[in-house]
Amino acid sequence: MKLTTMTQVTVDGVTQGNGGASEEDRGNGFERGGWALGKGDSETHAFMNETYDRADGFLFGRRTYELFAASWGTLTEQDVPGWEPVMRSLNNRPKYVASTTLTDPAWAGTTVLPGDLAAAVRELKAKPGGELQVHGSGTLIQWLLANDLVDEMTLLVVPVVLGQGARLFPENGPDLALDLVESRVDSKGVTIQVYRPAGHPRYPTA
Repeated sequence: MKLTTMTQVTVDGVTQGNGGASEEDRGNGFERGGWALGKGDSETHAFMNETYDRADGFLFGRRTYELFAASWGTLTEQDVPGWEPVMRSLNNRPKYVASTTLTDPAWAGTTVLPGDLAAAVRELKAKPGGELQVHGSGTLIQWLLANDLVDEMTLLVVPVVLGQGARLFPENGPDLALDLVESRVDSKGVTIQVYRPAGHPRYPTA
């Protein structure tokens, strides 16, 4: 399987509080949650449904897992009209959680990965199948990128600048070259950018 990520992000790189539904997403004084609600047109919604529908499994950080389990894990298809493919995939496909503290996950089909996360992820990637997807889980994505475990990443860039909040790419993180695979913009100004990591950037010499 190839490991892919899909992240809603602002123009200034913020991922925190996109749905604005939890106190956790309002931590560290963050007060500008909900910036992704109502954004994206029908084509973007279809793109998201199609992405979830082709997943062979999902990998989460603990915080995102708990948010998803408390929402998608407790609802039915009738509760989320228009998002049935997301609901079916999340509830029926295998879910893996990177956590050293979670011991008894309640969401059916969940496996907590062991301590050597890099080895566990590589083992999952070695299995036959299409995609092991990561949604949300910004801290986990940073770690996966730093360990060269991401094969493809999709950014859904919402046209807003927040000026605060946790960002997908840390201020002093590792550098990364990207190959653009696909780019589109919807009628509401949401840009979908699909990238493949391509090693490190080349810098001009003096």
